Amino acid sequence: MIDLRSDTVTKPSPEMREAMAQAEVGDDVYGEDPTVNKLQEYAAQLFDKEAALLVPSGTMGNLVAFLSQTRPGDSIILSESAHPLHYESANIAMLGGLLPRAIPDPLGKITPQQIEARIVNRDDPHFSHTTLVAIENTTNRGGGACYTYEEIEQIGALCQRYKLKLHCDGARIFNAATANNMNVQFYTQPCTTISFCLSKGLGAPAGSLIVGDRATIHNAIRFRKMLGGAMRQVGILAAAGLYALQNHIDDLEEDHRRAQQFRRTLEERNIRFPLPSPTNILYLNVSDAPKAKAQLAEKGVLVQALGKRRLRVVFHRDIDDNALDQALDACTQVLTS
Repeated sequence: MIDLRSDTVTKPSPEMREAMAQAEVGDDVYGEDPTVNKLQEYAAQLFDKEAALLVPSGTMGNLVAFLSQTRPGDSIILSESAHPLHYESANIAMLGGLLPRAIPDPLGKITPQQIEARIVNRDDPHFSHTTLVAIENTTNRGGGACYTYEEIEQIGALCQRYKLKLHCDGARIFNAATANNMNVQFYTQPCTTISFCLSKGLGAPAGSLIVGDRATIHNAIRFRKMLGGAMRQVGILAAAGLYALQNHIDDLEEDHRRAQQFRRTLEERNIRFPLPSPTNILYLNVSDAPKAKAQLAEKGVLVQALGKRRLRVVFHRDIDDNALDQALDACTQVLTS
């Protein structure tokens, strides 16, 4: 099967499995797992931040970042289509006690003007004070859209002016940096914290990292423990993440190339793509999404159906050019019939 449902379906390469098998381990709760420590140091240097922390998932990474920089009763600003608002089981409300002030945007990107209009910093007991802004980069529901550096810089400057923290839900931050042809360290410099996935396009089996200043990461260790995310001999997973960061980032450009070729070819056959797709995520408009999904599965191609008329396709490192050609053949037969 050619699995285009998500980049979360990637499997560790043989070289990554070997790195996992050879990993030196220790008790990470005591800070004694050498491979975890090496991964965290490498990630902090990669983003030019003071420290980093390994967590089990991107959902926990976002929540821990929020908890470490806010207090219950604070408000946070984010896109109306942001992943923490839609797909993280309301944890910011239930566990963080935070009030989301959401901004509507079809691409999941928010502007300094929109953010400033929702900031509450008046000295009035009736209102929840805004303490944090969160951006998602790339945007999931926005079809893999990403911010330019100038957009991030302007949001960062606004946050500094109002003394707000700026968190980046960077589950696919390396896709965004690749699409902008920028070094991730410079690209994310305005952000106070960044969380990013080691799985998805990077191909590790699990794990995410939070990077930021030393004080915030120190707080994050406590919240990770509170949420049950502290693990023991987790160097086996850390070795996979370290291998991914050192070997797989450059491959993301190929995922983007294949996604763009997929789009161009089907557009020539009158298939409509409702959103821009600068990275590895694509949405297709079809007359009957569940039916098209089932017919594609019969031809060996797995996709997601979102509602009645939209399909989602995601390219990743397990999809080579041969798989791309087969997927295009299947989509042409099903979607143009």
